[in-house]
Amino acid sequence: MIRPSVGLLGRIVAILLLAVTIEFAVSTYLYERASHVSVRDDEARRLAEHLIVARRVLNERPAIERPEVAEELTTDRYIVGWSTQTPPRPTIAPAMDSMRRQIVDWEPSLAATDIHLRLTSPGRTSMVSGDLRLDDGSLLSFRMREGVRTLDLALGRVLLALIPAIALMFVSGALIGRILHPLRTLARAADKLGRGQGASALIVPERGPKEVRHVTRAFNRMQARIGRLIDEQTRALAAVGHDLRTPLARLRLRADSIREVEVRDAIGNDIEEMEAMVSSLLAFLGGEGDVEQPELTDLAILCANLADDAADHGRDVRYAGPDHFDCRLRRFGMKRALTNLVENALHYGQHAVITLDVERSDAVRIRVEDDGPGIPEESLELVLEPFVRLDVARRRDTVGFGLGLSIVARVVAVEGGELTLANRPEGGLCAEISLPHCRT
Repeated sequence: MIRPSVGLLGRIVAILLLAVTIEFAVSTYLYERASHVSVRDDEARRLAEHLIVARRVLNERPAIERPEVAEELTTDRYIVGWSTQTPPRPTIAPAMDSMRRQIVDWEPSLAATDIHLRLTSPGRTSMVSGDLRLDDGSLLSFRMREGVRTLDLALGRVLLALIPAIALMFVSGALIGRILHPLRTLARAADKLGRGQGASALIVPERGPKEVRHVTRAFNRMQARIGRLIDEQTRALAAVGHDLRTPLARLRLRADSIREVEVRDAIGNDIEEMEAMVSSLLAFLGGEGDVEQPELTDLAILCANLADDAADHGRDVRYAGPDHFDCRLRRFGMKRALTNLVENALHYGQHAVITLDVERSDAVRIRVEDDGPGIPEESLELVLEPFVRLDVARRRDTVGFGLGLSIVARVVAVEGGELTLANRPEGGLCAEISLPHCRT
């Protein structure tokens, strides 16, 4: 069942609209709450006394003199005016109810004057103004020259408005992040698929907006097709590799019956090369054995044994490093990788050195160095690709399909490490395995 969805853009717009609406509602509420602002008792008393005096004086003077008298009643604290008509009152200016009660408490006679107070300048200089009726129905208007002293209304409103705005910003960011979370999951899955990790079992949950679900569904279908294709090709090649071993074994038995030594040796060498090619192909495709689990391994002993085995066969291989170093990794896979590197070094050089460096805290490093011709700088990354052989840089009697370094790179990647190749300044190649997570 496909649920209706407004889409990714619609959700982001809805979140922003919700944030703006809430911020406007909160700001309006806080602004209206300014009507409850109170002043100090002495200020309320002074304003009440001034209004009583101004009202009494204006009531005693004829209408023609009242504008001039109002100017005389204006002080450095209050501006007084007079008019015969009620001035327009802004609808958004809140009434100062609390302040009005304070003034009436000091001068109860002002309650009968229909006194009104309001916030007339809701900007940087928030001023309190108002008006009251004289005996003949005309109006005495007044305005304070200074804002309310007990509360900085401008700064207070800015701070009070910023608090919900900042809070809504974080909430909106969290909601948008939640919407985009399926995209991040999809990106991580695509990255794993690109590195060849779990291509056949990597299913991303179809969540989020309509567009994201469509992309996720297409990705799952694509990786499923890729996984099936890779599995079919792998099984086919592995089956061919296994089937080739039977005729090779028969060829070896028949070759042993050949009396001519040179012919028998030549055929034997060809059979060995074919067996090496089949073995490297099966190792690269994972056609031999089950998936190995990490176990505690003495990496120093493993490297030293490889050097000793090569030396027992008359090859010049030396080990340099600690006597013991326990590390959690896939022992047989790492042995295969190091064996490939040592054989590669001895195939193109006369001497090889296996160095185990455990001094650095960030990673364990294993270097296999030879004295061969090295690899052109532009081809150092290319040789890590499967089925790549650089006949120009290496001798043409290379055994196998060119999968040795690819197998090493795959084994190291499974351990969470990295294989790097570099030419030595004094000549030869240095293959370095970095294992950042194998320390115990």
